[in-house]
Amino acid sequence: NARRQQKGLKLMETSNASQATPELTLTPTLDDVPAPALDAQPLSPEPAQANGGALDDSMLTDDEKQMVASFANQIDVRDSVAIMQYGAGAQKKMADFSESALASVRTKDLGEVGGLITDVVTELRGFDAAEEKGLFGFFKRGANKIESLRTRYDKAEANVNKIVEALKGHQMTLMKDAAMLDQMYELNLTYFKELTMYLLAGRKKLAQVREGELAELVEHARATGRAEDAQAAQDLEAMCTRFEKKLGDLDLTRTIAMQTAPQIRLVQNNEITLVEKIQTTIVNTIPLWKSQ
Repeated sequence: NARRQQKGLKLMETSNASQATPELTLTPTLDDVPAPALDAQPLSPEPAQANGGALDDSMLTDDEKQMVASFANQIDVRDSVAIMQYGAGAQKKMADFSESALASVRTKDLGEVGGLITDVVTELRGFDAAEEKGLFGFFKRGANKIESLRTRYDKAEANVNKIVEALKGHQMTLMKDAAMLDQMYELNLTYFKELTMYLLAGRKKLAQVREGELAELVEHARATGRAEDAQAAQDLEAMCTRFEKKLGDLDLTRTIAMQTAPQIRLVQNNEITLVEKIQTTIVNTIPLWKSQ
């Protein structure tokens, strides 16, 4: 639990960085990539519901759309090193986030909580205050019977209280986890948005090159018939194809971010359900049993 809480705190601290919007760069520092801060408003209700995962700029602000357009003009598809590193910083952040998220949302404790709730119910049902029947019950009259009942109740109550204390500890942990998962969800949306911006800028630049410079080179090579002109057109086409493959790799990372969002919510909903069960057991079930 301590390790989980430490990882959770790191995630929450990461999400509170000073950066207001994702920053696009052609020279990522892969050793220690800072995470972008969360926007004041959610980036979108659910990534999986944003046009079914289709790539568009509807989730971006006007400033971010301008950032994408400006960044697209800086991309040089002829720069092999820049193309290999394109969006690598965002991919690394998503990979690190996925690893931290996996370590933070392990569900091994949920089974233990469910077992404790079952233990409480078993303990309560196992205590029967009704009059005992048969020959043994015949000899247990008056004070002896009351004393026996008190002894059994005290033992059951002690067991129940011990379980309740354990449940309260788990309840606090689960509540902290639920809050941390909210931060993780928002941070995942930020990474989804950043990857979307890289893809939009990259595809914009790729379309510009293919419809402009590449089309001109192909036309020029046809007009001259010279081998060097044909080679120049082929080289640029190869570079465009390489960049297109890189964008496809980025799109796969973006899909991972899109699929991570409902997974985080699923884990969070399971934990909240357990918190509610613990609360009901502590404030309703046990007091009613004691009263009866």
